[in-house]
Amino acid sequence: MIIEGIKLINFRNYNNLSVLFNPNINIMVGRNAQGKTNLLEAIYICSTGRSFRTSRDKEIIKFEKQEAYIGANLKVGELEKFTEIKFDKEKSKRIKVNKIELKSYKELNTGLKVVVFSPEDLKLVKDGPSNRRNYLDSSISQLKPLYYYNLNRYYKILIQRNNLLKSIKFKSSLPDLIEVFDIQMAKLGSLIILERESYINRLLIEAKINHNIITKNTETLDIDYLRSIENGKSLIEIEKQFLEILKLSRKKDIELGTTTKGPHRDDFSILINGKDSKIYASQGQQRSIVLTLKLSEVEIIKRETGYNPILLLDDVYSELDEERRIHLTKLFSKMQTFITLTDAVDINGLDGYEKEFFYINNGCIYNGKKTWREVNGQ
Repeated sequence: MIIEGIKLINFRNYNNLSVLFNPNINIMVGRNAQGKTNLLEAIYICSTGRSFRTSRDKEIIKFEKQEAYIGANLKVGELEKFTEIKFDKEKSKRIKVNKIELKSYKELNTGLKVVVFSPEDLKLVKDGPSNRRNYLDSSISQLKPLYYYNLNRYYKILIQRNNLLKSIKFKSSLPDLIEVFDIQMAKLGSLIILERESYINRLLIEAKINHNIITKNTETLDIDYLRSIENGKSLIEIEKQFLEILKLSRKKDIELGTTTKGPHRDDFSILINGKDSKIYASQGQQRSIVLTLKLSEVEIIKRETGYNPILLLDDVYSELDEERRIHLTKLFSKMQTFITLTDAVDINGLDGYEKEFFYINNGCIYNGKKTWREVNGQ
């Protein structure tokens, strides 16, 4: 899988950009807020139809502009695709693949898969459950578009149910509508739980192997999915249990004005040598855990699709010590990689790899042999 080139118009801080990429390593160098992450975001959108930074498409459009555009030439195996995405502040985004317009971004299936590794991921272990759920949901959604569709439907129903709970708090009778919401939530929620459980099981197989290599067999890693619907293995069993729990917790839900049980409250724990990493992991162990998860995510995508994904390293390469860089760098010869850095000296260890430098300054890109001082007019 590679992205051969991209064109951006009024995207974030880019006015009109056309750039061709190296099929191997692409190194983006520039100060903060110059557009490095914006470029990675555009690549991610070409894969998923949505951003990894915001759920509001309007934020993608350049300030004081009405529309934005992404056009990209993609190659998956021998198959070439031209993807176009148009954003409008007043309308829904429009997506075309090989000039054929899709009815919805949910139909987007370019075959392109990406793995993003950013500084925010380094907080994955210690931060709250919502961050781990988001990580899990994003990873699964790339492989299973139907999962993302069901997830969106579930959260829409959850919002409606919560609004209903707030409105009936001081009423003596319950409207029949809450039964309808409970049935819909149980159906969708059970699908979400099973997909998460399946993915975590696959993730654990790869993570155990990768973590043993990274830690030289000094640590054993385990992952536990912490379900709020604890009982049931089959879809029917989980759905039945979920529906029963919603009924049992209804009084409490009305008092609190929110739904207290369901996959929207789920979490997963990462254990190192049997201890909860959220409590006991050192900063170095946290970095090793996240690196393990990312390496494992790459392997799962490869097994599912038959191709290596594109790797996006957003200001994280310089955050890793030399030993962890070595483990990550082993992937670079197998897949197209994009690395953003604030300083070109942070690329020690890449001397033997085919690569190209792109210097980014205020939404402009210069590639080739230009020095940092030349790009910044010093």
